Amino acid sequence: MSSVKVAVRVRPFNNREIGRQAKCVISMKDKTTAIQHPKQSKDVKAFNFDYSYWSHTNEQDPNFAGQSKVYQDIGEEMLQHAFEGYNVCIFAYGQTGAGKSYTMMGKPEPRDQQGIIPQLCEELFDKIKTQESKDLQFSVEVSYMEIYCERVRDLLNPKNKGNLRVREHPLLGPYVEDLSKLAVTSFNEINTLMDEGNKARTVAATNMNETSSRSHAVFTVVFTQRRHDEMTDLSTEKVAKISLVDLAGSERANATGAKGDRLKEGANINKSLTTLGKVIHALAESSQSGSKKRKKSDFIPYRDSVLTWLLRENLGGNSKTAMIAALSPADINYEETLSTLRYADRAKQIVCKAVVNEDPNARLIRELKEEVMRLKELLKSEGLADLVESPASPSDGGQRIMTPRNEDAMEQLRASEKLIAELNETWEEKLKKTELVKQEREAALAELGVALDGTGTTIGVCSPKNTPHLVNLNEDPLMSECLLYYIKPGIMKVGSTHADIILSGPHIRDHHCTFESREKNGEIIVTVTPEKSATIFVNGKTVEGPLLLKTGHRVILGKNHVFRFNHPEQARQEREKTPSTETPGTVEAQLGEPVDWTFAQMELLEKQGIDMKLEMEKRLLAMEEQYRREKEEADQLLEQQRLDYESKLQALQSQVERASLLSGCTTPEYSTDDEQGESEPSWTEKEYQLAQWAFIKWRYHQFTSLRDDLWGNAIFLKEANAISVELKKKVQFQFVLLTDTMYSPLPPDLMPPDVASDQPYPRTIVAVEVHDLKNGATHYWTLDKLRQRLELMREMYDSTAEMTTTSAADCPVESLTGGDPFYDRFPWFRLVGRAFVYLSNLLYPVGIVHRVAVVSEKGDVRGWLRVAVQHVTDDDAPDCTGGVCQTGTARIAFNQEELQKKIDAENEAEANIPSGEELRIVEGQDDEEASEASAAAAAAAAAGGDGQKTPAEEEGEEEDSWVQFMKEHPHLKLGTTFTFRVTLLQASGIPPEYADVFCQFNFLHRHDEAFSTEPLKNTGKGPPLGFYHVQNISVVVTKSFIEYIRSQPLVFEVFGHYQQHPLHMQAKEEVIMQRRMPRTFPQSLPLAKPVPSPRHGRVPTTPNLNMTHCSYDLLGWWEICELGPSGEYIAAVVDHSDEKPCQGVFMLHQGIQRRIRVTLVHEPGQDVVWKGVKEVVIGRIRNKLEVKGPDGEVSALSLNICSQGYLYPPHDLRVFYQFEAAWDSSLHNSKLLNRVTPYREKVYMTVSAYIELDNCAQPACITKDLCLTIHSRDARLSQPRSLRSLFGSGYYRSPDSNRVSSVYELSLKHSSPEGSPDGASDGKGPGSVQRRRRRVLDTSTTYVRGEENLAGWRPRGDSLIFEHQWELEKLTRLEQVERVRHLLLLREKMGIVSGEEGKEIRWILGEGDDDTVDRQITLLDKCLKLWSMEPLQLYVEAFLLTNLMKDTDVDDDDDDDPAGMIRSVSTPVLSSTLVENSPQHSPAKSPVPPPPLGAADSEGPLPEGVAVPVLPPLPPDSTDDNPDYQALYIPAVEEIRVSPVVSRKGYLNFLEEKTSGWIKRWVVVRRPYVYMYNNEKDPVERGLINLATAQVEYSEDQQAMLKTPNTFSVCTKHRGFLLQTLGDKDVHDWLYAINPLLAGTIRSKLARRAAYLRI
Repeated sequence: MSSVKVAVRVRPFNNREIGRQAKCVISMKDKTTAIQHPKQSKDVKAFNFDYSYWSHTNEQDPNFAGQSKVYQDIGEEMLQHAFEGYNVCIFAYGQTGAGKSYTMMGKPEPRDQQGIIPQLCEELFDKIKTQESKDLQFSVEVSYMEIYCERVRDLLNPKNKGNLRVREHPLLGPYVEDLSKLAVTSFNEINTLMDEGNKARTVAATNMNETSSRSHAVFTVVFTQRRHDEMTDLSTEKVAKISLVDLAGSERANATGAKGDRLKEGANINKSLTTLGKVIHALAESSQSGSKKRKKSDFIPYRDSVLTWLLRENLGGNSKTAMIAALSPADINYEETLSTLRYADRAKQIVCKAVVNEDPNARLIRELKEEVMRLKELLKSEGLADLVESPASPSDGGQRIMTPRNEDAMEQLRASEKLIAELNETWEEKLKKTELVKQEREAALAELGVALDGTGTTIGVCSPKNTPHLVNLNEDPLMSECLLYYIKPGIMKVGSTHADIILSGPHIRDHHCTFESREKNGEIIVTVTPEKSATIFVNGKTVEGPLLLKTGHRVILGKNHVFRFNHPEQARQEREKTPSTETPGTVEAQLGEPVDWTFAQMELLEKQGIDMKLEMEKRLLAMEEQYRREKEEADQLLEQQRLDYESKLQALQSQVERASLLSGCTTPEYSTDDEQGESEPSWTEKEYQLAQWAFIKWRYHQFTSLRDDLWGNAIFLKEANAISVELKKKVQFQFVLLTDTMYSPLPPDLMPPDVASDQPYPRTIVAVEVHDLKNGATHYWTLDKLRQRLELMREMYDSTAEMTTTSAADCPVESLTGGDPFYDRFPWFRLVGRAFVYLSNLLYPVGIVHRVAVVSEKGDVRGWLRVAVQHVTDDDAPDCTGGVCQTGTARIAFNQEELQKKIDAENEAEANIPSGEELRIVEGQDDEEASEASAAAAAAAAAGGDGQKTPAEEEGEEEDSWVQFMKEHPHLKLGTTFTFRVTLLQASGIPPEYADVFCQFNFLHRHDEAFSTEPLKNTGKGPPLGFYHVQNISVVVTKSFIEYIRSQPLVFEVFGHYQQHPLHMQAKEEVIMQRRMPRTFPQSLPLAKPVPSPRHGRVPTTPNLNMTHCSYDLLGWWEICELGPSGEYIAAVVDHSDEKPCQGVFMLHQGIQRRIRVTLVHEPGQDVVWKGVKEVVIGRIRNKLEVKGPDGEVSALSLNICSQGYLYPPHDLRVFYQFEAAWDSSLHNSKLLNRVTPYREKVYMTVSAYIELDNCAQPACITKDLCLTIHSRDARLSQPRSLRSLFGSGYYRSPDSNRVSSVYELSLKHSSPEGSPDGASDGKGPGSVQRRRRRVLDTSTTYVRGEENLAGWRPRGDSLIFEHQWELEKLTRLEQVERVRHLLLLREKMGIVSGEEGKEIRWILGEGDDDTVDRQITLLDKCLKLWSMEPLQLYVEAFLLTNLMKDTDVDDDDDDDPAGMIRSVSTPVLSSTLVENSPQHSPAKSPVPPPPLGAADSEGPLPEGVAVPVLPPLPPDSTDDNPDYQALYIPAVEEIRVSPVVSRKGYLNFLEEKTSGWIKRWVVVRRPYVYMYNNEKDPVERGLINLATAQVEYSEDQQAMLKTPNTFSVCTKHRGFLLQTLGDKDVHDWLYAINPLLAGTIRSKLARRAAYLRI
C-alpha cells in the first residue's frame, strides 16, 4: 500500500492579475507551502506536500521549477512503476487558469516547455527501444476522451460524434463503451494523436482564462510487456494502465463572467469536482480509520459523477497515483487557492493498494527462478560449482566436507527446483501420475479384500488372497458376509472393551478370547484360546482350551455373534488336492447344504441335545388352529356387514335415480316427446339468411355446452370444496366463465386446443376460480386441471385419514403426495387492468392527450391513464426535462399478411351480421306483406347482382382510393419512415392496495415487444402517479400500418404489487363492508324466499331461461288490520320512527282478530290481468332477521281469503288490486305470537301470496317479511315520534301511513319460444316450429363425502351465464365508449363542423362499400345528436302541451301553431304505442280489467271526468278466430331492495297526463328508482318511477314554448311526467341525481356557449 503523492505548483502572474496589481500570497520552502491572508498578515496557513514547485519567477531564480523538474520528480517515477506492471495515474487539479493544462500538456515548442504527458510518452518509447529483445516484446495503445457536461466524448475518432455510454464490468470495472483504442509504435504517432485530440477538445474564453478548458480530459496509455521463458517455454504478460488526467478548473460565475452555455458548463464542472472532493474526503476518512469496521457513513459516492466513476481504481484502488495542484499566487484568488491547498492536503491521506498486473503462476515461477539463481551463485562462491551443475552425482560427495550453511543452501536449491518442476509440469504428466497412484491404491485395497469398479468406487467386499479372517453370519441373508475381521500375525484380543475386535452383547466379556496367528513349517496357523468362563462354540462344541482353527469352521462367540473362519491358503491347498468340479473338500460339499447362520444354529442345537424341528412343528400346529378359528369369526362378521351395506346402497341408488330424473331444467308439463317428428319449414330467402347468421353466432357462443359443463362438473367442484374444508385448507373453488376479449384475454394455459385462430367470435370457456385465502391470491384452472388436482386431493385426504394424530404431526401430508394440490404460485405483480388508446389522430397529424379508463377483467374501472400520442418530425428534439424519461426510438415492423389476417378474423363477425334494415321485423305483418317484402328484397338483390363489379374493377377502385388517400395525407406515403411518440403521462385512481405500480404497452399483433415503465410507489393519496415515459416509435409506412392506426388501438396494461393482508379482501370482505357502512343505513335483510304452500306445495323455482315478454314495477302496500270496537277492521299502528329493515314495525294487540290486507299498484297494461288470489301463506315465525333451519309445511299456515278485487281511486289511472285474508295467530302455536313481546325484541314473519293471472300458466308469488311487536290487549298504541320529528315542522298522522311498502319487478316470460306455443304443430298460430328442450345431467344434487360441512354452499349454475352475458355487454360498451370518445376528441381537436366530417371520418370507420360507410356515418351522426341532447319530441309532450293550452290563454293569431306541431309529432309516436300494446304482444282473453267484486272492495263508482283506458279492438288474427290458441306466460316476481343511498330529495311539482294542474310532491331519488311521497313527513311510498326504463329530457326550447321555466320531462313506457323545480339553481342538481350523463352534457354545452359569448 502507498499513499497518493501530492505536489503543488504556483504559476506566474497572468495579464489579468498584473492589470489589477495583484500581490503574491504564496511562499514555498522545501516541501512546505504557506499562504498569507491578503488583509491579515499574521494569518498564515502552512501545508506540507511531497513536492512544492516554485514557478512564479523566471529561470534565473535558483528555486525556479520548470517542466523538466516536475517530470523528473513525478513523471519518471510513475513511468518506472508502469514498467514494473503497476497502474499509474497523474491528474492536475486547480481553479481555472491556474496552469493545469500547461503542466500536463505544455507547449509543443520549444521542447523544454513540453508537459508531463509528451515527455512521459517520449521516454516510454526510448526505454522500449533499449529493453526490447527476442524474449521481451512491448505494445502500446492509447485512448483520449473528454468529459463535457457529464457526457463522454471520444477525441481520437471523428466518427464517434455522439455521447459514449459508461458501463461497469464485474472484473474490468468501469469502462467506456465503443471508446477508440489505437495502437502506436513510436512517439511521433502518439504525438500526432495528442495534437488531434487537443484540437477537438472543448475550450472557451472566460474573464479569467482566454483558453479555459471546459471539460475534463483523460489520456490513457495501455502498456503491455510480453516475456517468453525458453527454459520453461512459458509466456508471461504484464499490463500497466497509465491514466493522465487534465481536470477542468473550478470557477466562480461572478469571477469568470460566465453566461448561457459557459454558465451551464461551469455548473457541470463544479458538480463533478465537488463529487471528486467528496470521494477524496471519504477515502481519506476510510484510510485514517485503518482496519476498523466500515460504517454506513463511509460510503464513497463514485457513481455521483462520470469522472469519479471512471477514476475509481485510480482513487484508492489498484494504482500508483500522483496529484499536481496548480495554484494562483494572486491575492485576488485567495479563497480559491486556499480551497485548492486544502483539497490537496486531503488527497495526501488517501492510501492506494497497487499490485503488479500479471499472472500469479507466472509471478511465482519468476520469483522461484530468481531464488534458484541466487542460491546457485551462493554455492558457486563457496566452491561448489560442480554440485550446482550436477547435484545428483555422488562422485566426490563423500570426500567433500559440507558446512551447515552449504547444506541449507543445497536443500533450498533442491526444493526450489522441485517447485519449479511441479509448476512446469504439463497436464498430461499430472494425469499419468494420478493414474499410477490410483493403480497402487487399488492393489493395496485388493490385498485387503475391498473390491472396486472401473471408476474407483467401492462396490463390495471380497475374500483376501492370503490373510486369514472371520466373516459374519446373520439371520438375514443380505446382512451375512458383510463384516470381515482380519487375523494379523501375532495375538489379537476379542472383547467388549480395550480389544482388537470389539463386540457387544449380554454374553460378551471384557476379555473374551484371543486369536493367535503364527507361521509353522511355512504355513500360517490360527489358534483360538478362550478366557476364563467365556462362552465360545466351534462347530457346535464348547471350547474350553486352545483350539486350532481350519477353514470353514463355525465360530460362535457368546450367544449372538456367529462367524465362519476362512483361511485362503488352506482352501487353495484343498482345491489342489481334489481338483474336481464339486470340490468335495469344502464344507458345503461335504455336508450337502450351505453353511449359513441357520446351519450354525441347528448345528449348535444338535450338539447341545435339543431337537429344534420337533419343537417348531408343535408350535406351528397350535398357531394354525388359532388362525383358523379367528378367520371363521371374521368372515361371518364381514358377510353380515356386506349384506347391510348392500341394502343401504340400493336404497340410496333408487333415491339418486329419482332425483336425477326430476333435476332437468323443464317441468314435465313443458317437456315434449323427443320422438315427435318435425315438419320441414317453408322459409323465404331472407329468413334463410337470418337463420344462417343465427347459426354462425350460435356456433361460437355454445351456451348450451356451457350449461353442460357447469352442471356436469358440479360434483367435482363440490367434492374439492368439501375436501378443502375437511383438511382446513383456506381455499375455495367456484365456477367462472372466461371470454377471450380485449379487456380479458385468455392466457395460453386456459385456451382450449380446438380453438381456431380465425374464429369471428370470442371463445367462452368454463373455468374454476380458485380463491387462495391464505396467500390472498386468485387463480384460474381448467376443468381438466381441476380433475387432475382432485385426484391428488383424494390421495392427500386418504393418506391423512390413515395417519394417526402423532404421525400426522411428525410427517406432513405434502411429503406423501409430492406437493400441495390446493395451492399455486402467484406472481409478485398482478394485473390491475387494461386500457386502449386509438391512433387514428396520426392520420391527420394531430397530437391528442387521452384520458382512458383502466378496466379490470370484470369490467370495473380501476383507474385512469393520461396518454399523449403525436406525430414526430426530424426537427422535434426529445424533452428530457421535468422528469420526462426518454427511452430512444423503437422500430416496429407491420407484416401485411399476419395483421390483415387478425383484422379479418375480428371483422368476420360483423361481416356475417345482416344490416339493421335486413333484421327489421314488424310485428303483426300479414303473410301478403311479408311475401311482398321478400319479393322486393329478391328483386333488389337481383338488380344488385347484375350491377356487381368485376375483381379488376374493384382492385382499380381500391388503388384509386389509395392514391387519393396519399394525396390527402402526404405524411403517410407508402415506403417512407413515419415516427410518432407515445408519452405515458400519469395514472390516477389506482387502488391503494397496489403498492408498486408500473405500466407497459404494446401493439395487438406484437405481444412479444412491450414498452415498460419503471415501478412507482402508490399510496392512493396525493397527486397522480407521474410516469412521464416517452417512447418514440419508427415505422415503415405500409397499408397494414395505415389499417392499424385507423381501427386498432394500443394496449396499455397496468400492473401492481398487491400488498393487502391475505385475508383482507377475500375472507373478510363482508365483515369489512359492514364495518364501513354508515350507521344511518338500515340493517340489511336478506331477500325473503316464498313460503311453501301447505295445500299446493312449493311453486317451481327453477329459473326460466326463455325470453322475457314484458316487465312491470309493482308497488305493494301491506297492512295488518285489527277488529275495532265498531266492528270494523282498522289498520294497526306502524312505527316508522327509524329506518327499519322491514320498512316499519306493526304494533299489535294481543288476542284480537286480525286480517292481512295487501294492495298492489302498477301501471295499466293488457299483459297483467289479476285473476284471483289462490292462497296466502304465513310462516317462518322468528325473532331474528336471519332465517335458520329448513322450511316445513307444519310451520306454514294457509289463510282464508276474505275479499279481493280492483279499486278505482279518483284521478289516478294506475291499476289497484287489493285482497284481504283472515289471520288467527294462535294457530301457529308459537310462543312469540302468544305472549307480549319483551322490550327491545321484535318478531319477524314471512307472508307469501300466490296470485293467479289470466294469461299465466302458474301463479305469481309475492313475498314480504313483516316485523311486529305484540302488546297487551288494553294498551293504547300510537306512532312513536323520533328525535328528528321533535325538531321538525309538525308530525304526519295520516291513517294511510299505517302500512309498509315494498317494490317488486314482475316479469312475464314465455313458456315456450316466441312464435312456437305448445300444441301449434298443425301450422296454425304464429308459428309451427316447436323447439324441444334438452335434458341436462345435473350433478350438483349428487351427494359427496363431507358435503354437510359446506354450510349451504352451492356451485354456480345458469345464473352465471346471464351474469357473464352482462359482463360481456359491459366490456363491449366500454370498448365502444373509448372508441367514440376518441372520435369526439379528434373531431373537437380538428375543429370539424357538421357536414365536413364525412370525408375525413370515412377512413377512420374502415373500408367497405359506399352504402356501408354511409350507414356507419349516419349512425355516428345519430349517436352524436343523441349525446348532444337535442330535443326529442316524445308523445308525452303532446299530452302535456294539450293540457297546458287549456289552462293558458293563447292567442289564435300567434305565429306559432302548437296544435299543428302537436299533431305532427304525436302521430307516429301514438302509432308506435299502439304497436307496442297490440295483442300480438299480449294475447289475453280479457283486455279490460274486470269490474269490482263487491261494494266493499271498491272505493265507489268512477266520478265524472275520469276516463277508463280503452284498448284498441283485437285484430282479426287474434283469439276470436283461434279459440284453441292461448299464449301462456311464466310469471317471475323479484323483490327490489330500497337502496340506502339517497342521491337527492326535496319537493317537485308534477304534471301528469290527462291532468289539469300541478301537484306538489316530496321526491326521494334512490337509484334506480324515484320514490314519491305526499309530503316530507309521509313514510309510505305513494308512487315510483323506474329510471332504468325511463327517458329524461331537458330542452330550453320546450321551456320557452310552454312558458314554464325550470322544467324537464321524464317518460316511462306507460306515461309521461313534466317536473318543475322550486328554484333555478336546483334544475341541474335534480338532473344530476336522476341522469348524471344528461346533466354533464348540459353543463358542457352551457360552458361552451358561455365561452363563445365571451369571445
